[in-house]
Amino acid sequence: MADDITVEDYPTEIEEQLTGFESSVGAVNNMVETIISMPRNELAQKLDPLEQAKLDLMSAYTLNSLFWMYLVTQGINPKEHGIKQELERIRTHMNRVKEITERKKSARLDKAAASRFLRNALWEPEEGGSKGPPVSPGVMRTRSPDYVNVIADQMGCQVTRSDY
Repeated sequence: MADDITVEDYPTEIEEQLTGFESSVGAVNNMVETIISMPRNELAQKLDPLEQAKLDLMSAYTLNSLFWMYLVTQGINPKEHGIKQELERIRTHMNRVKEITERKKSARLDKAAASRFLRNALWEPEEGGSKGPPVSPGVMRTRSPDYVNVIADQMGCQVTRSDY
């Protein structure tokens, strides 16, 4: 029945929008066919757990979004339907996965490097000689052991007296 209607039957104002809609539906159809064509077990074996969660959430969000669009085409207000709560639930989980991903990417403290940094920054000259970095005139480079331990605790490492 839809094939019986020609472009001339539509108002010219919406012709471009309908053409764009048709191409978008075709693109979505191609994407869904691509996802469906690969066996789910085979795809899941290639992914780590975080990537599997992303795939599951993307699939659920895509299907629920398509159902949202279906409801709109049927004249049903999707904002008053249970699909809205489902999409919000999926978005909440997507945000949790995003937080986990960002946490993995965040900077990590290299405790060995921090210990070396503290040791070199808090150098004290030994009696009878100068074995270490030169000290500029007027700059005091010695610190009390309590100060060193407080800084080391804040950085999550241990510094012994022999280190500085």
